[in-house]
Amino acid sequence: MLQGLRTVIYRAPELARAIEWYTEVVGHAPYFSEPFYAGFKVGGYELGLLPDAPPGPGGALAYWGTADIEAEHARLVALGAKPHHAIQDVGEGIKVAMLLDPFDNAFGLIENPHFKVENAG
Repeated sequence: MLQGLRTVIYRAPELARAIEWYTEVVGHAPYFSEPFYAGFKVGGYELGLLPDAPPGPGGALAYWGTADIEAEHARLVALGAKPHHAIQDVGEGIKVAMLLDPFDNAFGLIENPHFKVENAG
């Protein structure tokens, strides 16, 4: 049985630059940082940076939760992300958007007033 999202790994061919950018995005340094991988704890989940991942966007999309998608979208753009799909309301008060980080990874945002983080058992 699935217990929920645990880790999202993004390609980071310039690991030092990616660590700097994601430190700004998440607001703190990684808890684990080695030449082969960097990991950040973000709201009970892990954001991993992998320098030797294959190039180009992968088949999976990860959406990171936010309480204010417009403000977070603007903040990420100011940090160097590129808008990919505009913010859109998908119904029932849920909004989504897709950006590309400076390393061309898809970085999704979701504002979902119905989602509550539960303890994994």
